[in-house]
Amino acid sequence: MKTHKDLKVWQRSLEFVTVIYMMTKNYPQSEKFGLTNQIRRSAVSIPSNIAEGSARNHYKEFIQFLYIALSSASELDTQIRISVNLEFLNKEKSKELLEELDSISKMIQGLIRSVKNTNN
Repeated sequence: MKTHKDLKVWQRSLEFVTVIYMMTKNYPQSEKFGLTNQIRRSAVSIPSNIAEGSARNHYKEFIQFLYIALSSASELDTQIRISVNLEFLNKEKSKELLEELDSISKMIQGLIRSVKNTNN
């Protein structure tokens, strides 16, 4: 691996941030500093932590940042489900988002396993 930019999971999660920003543009103005902000922060945290972790000197630090990215994905999953409950997001769109998020989460888990196996 040369940089985080070479990681498919970073590339996919970066694209996913754009989708999340477009989706939340239609949320109520009253949620600008509430759920909209939380969703965007969780989404941005995923590729950001992958990038930061990959720049660290030790593989254990990289793994720690990958776990943080995975935690952000779990937060985002919850926030998408809350959006459906509040009727800010329809179930069909949420299903697409949750499927992509699940795929990204599995890629992060796979990367964690790979980094651990390579360094043990």
